[in-house]
Amino acid sequence: MTKEPPTSSTNNPTESSTPVSISDAELDRLLNREASAIQRELEVDRILDAFKLNPYDILDLESSATAEDVKKKYRQLSLFIHPDKCPHPRAPEAFDILKKAENELGDTAKREELDAGINQARSLLLKGLSLPTSTPDDHPKLKGLTPPFKVQLRQKSKELLIEEELRRRRAIKMNLANEGFEARKKEEEATAKKRKAEEDVRWEENREQRVDSWRTFTNTSKKKKKQKADVLG
Repeated sequence: MTKEPPTSSTNNPTESSTPVSISDAELDRLLNREASAIQRELEVDRILDAFKLNPYDILDLESSATAEDVKKKYRQLSLFIHPDKCPHPRAPEAFDILKKAENELGDTAKREELDAGINQARSLLLKGLSLPTSTPDDHPKLKGLTPPFKVQLRQKSKELLIEEELRRRRAIKMNLANEGFEARKKEEEATAKKRKAEEDVRWEENREQRVDSWRTFTNTSKKKKKQKADVLG
């Protein structure tokens, strides 16, 4: 009797399944999606690590950016790192930082103050290089510097902005201290007035008692004098 060759079992999923094929287009989409997620997280990290006193750093813009440039870059980045699209756990924090930076650059007074600090840093660097303050960024003497001029400018701006922030905080602290001193002084004056008023009230309340005491003293003195006079007579 001939032996039948074993037949494959259809109940074995491993043997019955066929390899899943994926198209090149689908693979590209998956890879792009993964790359996009990584890029979003990297951008969140960049914003979180950016120098918070310089909105240009947060938005990754030059100080020469126009108001429209600021709005355009903000829209781009806010959509890119939006917490609904970015899996980074600190995406909401980065989103808030980004919004604050856009608001500060949209405030004319704040932007002018920021630009003044950056221009001061630029002037100091140029003077250190024996160049006039009107020297453009593409001047040959500014090329080939180590570190590059833009890097030096960013660092110098950071130093000046930190100094200005420290001065601002010291001024606030001093104002608060002065306000506290004035408040204590007013409180002490109010307490002194209240104490004086209470003393005046007590003085008036004791007026009759004092008068009676004086009358009693006067009458007693008169009686003693009369008795003394009678004894002498």
